[in-house]
Amino acid sequence: MSIALTPAKIIALALSAAIPASYAAVAPEKQTLDQLYQNALKEGGEVIVYAGGDTPGQQDGIKQAFEKRFPGVKLNVIVDYSKFHDARIDNQLATNSLVPDVVQLQTLQDYPRWKQEGVLMNYKPAGWDKIWPAFRDNDGAWTGVFVDAFSNVVNTRQLPEAQWPREAKDYLNPALKDKIVLTWPNDDDAVLFWFKQVVDQYGWDYVAKLKAQNPMLVRGTQAPADDVESGKALATFSTDGMLSPDAQANSRFMLPTHDPFVSWAQRAAIFKKAKHPETAKLYLNWLLDKNTQSNVWYMWSVRTDVAPAKGYKHIWEYKNTHPEAFEKFMSNRAEVERFRAQMTLYFGEVTGEPSPGWPGLHPSTALAH
Repeated sequence: MSIALTPAKIIALALSAAIPASYAAVAPEKQTLDQLYQNALKEGGEVIVYAGGDTPGQQDGIKQAFEKRFPGVKLNVIVDYSKFHDARIDNQLATNSLVPDVVQLQTLQDYPRWKQEGVLMNYKPAGWDKIWPAFRDNDGAWTGVFVDAFSNVVNTRQLPEAQWPREAKDYLNPALKDKIVLTWPNDDDAVLFWFKQVVDQYGWDYVAKLKAQNPMLVRGTQAPADDVESGKALATFSTDGMLSPDAQANSRFMLPTHDPFVSWAQRAAIFKKAKHPETAKLYLNWLLDKNTQSNVWYMWSVRTDVAPAKGYKHIWEYKNTHPEAFEKFMSNRAEVERFRAQMTLYFGEVTGEPSPGWPGLHPSTALAH
């Protein structure tokens, strides 16, 4: 006998991973943001974050909002592909030359490993009990800071509504040939996982048919959003977008009704060897503060007390996405590499310069942009 999962039951399951009593050693932060701000000023007023992303200025909105809220505190956010940042951090740890105070990446599999290696600070920001339990480590070694999702972005000005693609097979419409832009699937694991879910559902024949649509292939997941907005392309499924549409924008983010889409909570952690631990704590507390989660981030919050944007449900209520499934995929590196190699047979080797540029081995400030 099957049991129907109502939205309330789904949320209850998400909450069922609540912290056991044995993990009470680290208490949540009790100081206010203003008190943490004063601590940060005394420390020197600077924090360095290595953040996963696609362009040097992709975190400028976060930087500006943080520095406006805390005058005199400098937020240095260095953006690079997560798969390069984690390698950079591993090398810095191995050579005793760690630069970042905070690491904020898509490579979810790195955090349990770094925790096991003992390089992460056990720290629970204020409001810890309001973060979905599935999005935080029991000991406070890491926490999700925002929920991201890759799905359809369509140029609604140039593409007739009847042709807006929502489901995977909609991208096989002959009217979209030469008009789709995609991140190289063998270059980004979240895009790769989109294909993994679709191949599991529709088989490899789908990939062959999509390749025959002659999609434009780009590096990074910001470029597809930009290309659809500009009209260079008309549709993509390899990027995120604002849940509350901008009335002035040419493009719009849309979820499928039936086919799977990719979602996950981007994770952040403070290193034990952080040179600016007090300012790092201020950054994490501000990033997870209810006001920031409500007004700065544009997709889903990791907090249970922040309502989704109008017209959307909590991420746990969608039957066609499972944030924990992406984490499971990312953790099985052998499976990831096998699937990546097969995708390369269809799309070829990745070409083009990396969209964030080349920050080098020990970047401490963002590249010029």
